[in-house]
Amino acid sequence: MDNPSSSAGKRAVTVRRILKVNHAGEFGAIRIYRAQIWMARRLFPDIVPALCDMRNDEIEHCRLFRDAMPSRHAKPCRVMAFWSLGGYLLGFLTALGGRNMVWICTEAVESTVHRHLEDQLASLDTRDPQLHGLIASIQEEELAHLSEAEKNQTRHGVSYALLLPIVAALTDLMIWLSTWGDSSWMRAEMARSRQI
Repeated sequence: MDNPSSSAGKRAVTVRRILKVNHAGEFGAIRIYRAQIWMARRLFPDIVPALCDMRNDEIEHCRLFRDAMPSRHAKPCRVMAFWSLGGYLLGFLTALGGRNMVWICTEAVESTVHRHLEDQLASLDTRDPQLHGLIASIQEEELAHLSEAEKNQTRHGVSYALLLPIVAALTDLMIWLSTWGDSSWMRAEMARSRQI
């Protein structure tokens, strides 16, 4: 086991936390899409194929992050139940609000995830090139989800102005809690590297 007080130990802990939160986030995203698909089949079946495609991507991402854990001595997040419950609730509530709310939710989650993946990529570039490559490939699919959500929105009204920042803030909070605050310093580290 790594000595957490050493520089290498701190890096290993950070890598484990990145894996833990990414796996948990994908787990939560699967639940969001499952709930939305369940509701959409009854209310607006035309968007079900797109939601199923995105859910399938998240299932694969979750598997890839889980597979990367053992070699880095990482374990799944202890608050997986919150990710699960939160995902289902968010999925059901946004689907009840209509197809536009589904796409607003997807935009909020994916834009927040994209920002965190950028932070992680900057942090992992020299620390774990293999994990860096995995996250970079997953990020491409997450950006496609974001693009799909933006393309399918019919309007940006009050629901957009209210829901987008709330869902983004909740996603940020879950990420911060799951990394024990490491997400904050990774963002600061990335900002410093851009200034150099």
